[in-house]
Amino acid sequence: MSKWSKKKKIIVAVLASLISIIIIFLSADIYQSNCTFTVSFYQVESDKIESKIKAVQLSDLHVNSFGQDNKDLIDKVIELEPDIIFLTGDIIDRFKEEKEVAINLISDLSKIAPLYASLGNHEKVHSEKYSVDIRSLYEDAGAVFLEKEYKEIEINNQKIRLGGIFGYCLPEIYIDENKSFKEEADFIKDFQNTELYTVLLCHMPVCFIENGGLDYWDCDLVFSGHAHGGQIRIPLLGGVYGPDQGLFPGEMCGIYSSVDGEKNLVLSRGLGSGGYIPRINNIPEVVVTEIIPKGSDSK
Repeated sequence: MSKWSKKKKIIVAVLASLISIIIIFLSADIYQSNCTFTVSFYQVESDKIESKIKAVQLSDLHVNSFGQDNKDLIDKVIELEPDIIFLTGDIIDRFKEEKEVAINLISDLSKIAPLYASLGNHEKVHSEKYSVDIRSLYEDAGAVFLEKEYKEIEINNQKIRLGGIFGYCLPEIYIDENKSFKEEADFIKDFQNTELYTVLLCHMPVCFIENGGLDYWDCDLVFSGHAHGGQIRIPLLGGVYGPDQGLFPGEMCGIYSSVDGEKNLVLSRGLGSGGYIPRINNIPEVVVTEIIPKGSDSK
């Protein structure tokens, strides 16, 4: 056998080994990024808060299941002992008529702590496509549903104003004559008109990240999802794609603060995929956020 033939065999063997390693790595990562979840912890403080509130946020489940009947997910939420639970949209999926996963999960979660849900784009499309009343579906299962609505509630003897909205929530400079954008702005202006600490469930995060919404609106804390952490994440570069933002928009998850540091957006990577592109290097997450008094020893 010639030296060149031996080299070719070595090169082929090395390439085959590398490809095998990559396939094994990707297979393991795709499993981990689609069939397991982690818990992320954040803490925000405010001088409007006197008693700590622990909130658990679940977003973008897309009727995914972690364990039989989502037992693993439910057990983890029980273990976290939340004071309140937020669902920030896309718990169901527009590509699937399946609803039982969402209904059963909401029913189980509502027995753990007060449960509030807002609308995602998949709920909107699912409602139209399958003629489903999402509000009735979620409320019958045990959630309080908020869409361009707010309630003043008390958690741990702490009063807050809690609202929910699906939309872009753009600052008024962007509104022009778009009626739906104006309705969103009118709602937020009414919502923020209070001395209470304000928490907004808003599925779409883009305005708060890129359009100055976090500084413009007087919302103390916003919980969002939608972006799935970029779906595919690359070390040092973050998410590959952000809805309404395009390619390589940045981290696409975590906590963002206003310029003055007084207002915050908590952006979840979510718990499912939606569509046909799997999550890669992007483990689903349950988000825990503690809202504490400014200067508290709880930090």
